[in-house]
Amino acid sequence: MSWLFSILVNKTFLWMLLIVNLLGTIYGYIWYIPQLRNTPEHFMVFVPDSPTASLFFCFVLIAFLMNRNWPLLEVLAIITLFKYGVWAVVMNLLTLWVSGDLPWEGYMLMVSHGAMAIQGILYSSFYRVKLWHLAAGALWTLHNDFIDYVYMQFPVYSKLFLYIQNIGYFTFWLSILSIALAYYFTQKTPRFGLNPNV
Repeated sequence: MSWLFSILVNKTFLWMLLIVNLLGTIYGYIWYIPQLRNTPEHFMVFVPDSPTASLFFCFVLIAFLMNRNWPLLEVLAIITLFKYGVWAVVMNLLTLWVSGDLPWEGYMLMVSHGAMAIQGILYSSFYRVKLWHLAAGALWTLHNDFIDYVYMQFPVYSKLFLYIQNIGYFTFWLSILSIALAYYFTQKTPRFGLNPNV
């Protein structure tokens, strides 16, 4: 595994990953523009879920490039990357099942969001998260679920609004799983330094 960790913290690799995530983040916010036009201002920050998750990770990568750790952003990244990565894959598969068709963007989103879910966990051995960071990340995540499914600010996905109660229930438990995984990978696994020789 040491060879993998040395690749993950390689500066060139970190820069490449930052650029890819930054471009994905920009694309994600553009994707949300139509919904944001109809979103009340006080809900704005909670609506673009996936691009905000990848934005958290961009800041984590920037910190790594400076040989630093920003634990609150690390915990927000690992929880939301996994949650919204898995969520988007499931929603696109559900769209395919309901409509019988999925445009090429749907397949692209499944690949990119699947990668999102993996990368947050892949870097977890370098995080320096404490329990209070985890509690803050859990609060953000569950609060976001309330905004999405109590105040009905969930992402718009074609005909899936017909199943919104089931989706809300699934999303809540996906949040719980994401928080539990974040706890495990930041509290119960070995820590490594950003310097590959440490």
